[in-house]
Amino acid sequence: MASIRLEAEPAIPKQIVACWNKTCSRWFTLVCVSEGRLPSETFEQLAMPHFERLYNFACWLTHDRHEAEDLVQETYAKALKGFSSFQAGTNFRAWIYKILRNAFLTSRTGLKAAATEPLEVDGEEVNLPTVKETPESILLQRSDWQLVQQALEQLPVAFREVLLLCEVEEMSYQEISATLAIPMGTVMSRLSRARRALRDAVQKMQGAVAKA
Repeated sequence: MASIRLEAEPAIPKQIVACWNKTCSRWFTLVCVSEGRLPSETFEQLAMPHFERLYNFACWLTHDRHEAEDLVQETYAKALKGFSSFQAGTNFRAWIYKILRNAFLTSRTGLKAAATEPLEVDGEEVNLPTVKETPESILLQRSDWQLVQQALEQLPVAFREVLLLCEVEEMSYQEISATLAIPMGTVMSRLSRARRALRDAVQKMQGAVAKA
């Protein structure tokens, strides 16, 4: 088992030890050692159940497993440091996903994506009905998943993240709104555009495969 030691900024009198063991179902643990009182047990109880899904989300964002590991470690370090600002009883999942997303946007990959992708992906906000199935979702369910993955990787980050949060993480519109810090109307309109973009990409790739 390899161990990675993360040291928080000097202002916080603690050390965070991240232990990785991929032979275990729970292959990441946090051990906090503090000189003062720290609600580390509460943090671990709230944070650790989300680890594997956060890591999966980070992999989708970065397209690189090593960078995803660094991103998740940075997320947990920042979340632990700022845990006192988390309001008990509110949505912890949206809170920690927002930290991961913000960390990604300031990373090398995130900055590169922001520089090469369209500045505006949202048009006029529209109120869309909340439905479990759409023509796009039915198409995607019937398509080859590997093809869907390839198409998803081609989308702008803004489209990719909203699709992942909705379809993979199964977040509500309200949770996505809190995670991305955008109005719920924007979540719905962006999700609609993202689904259409993914559908078009899948159909284009299917056409290319058929011609090959």
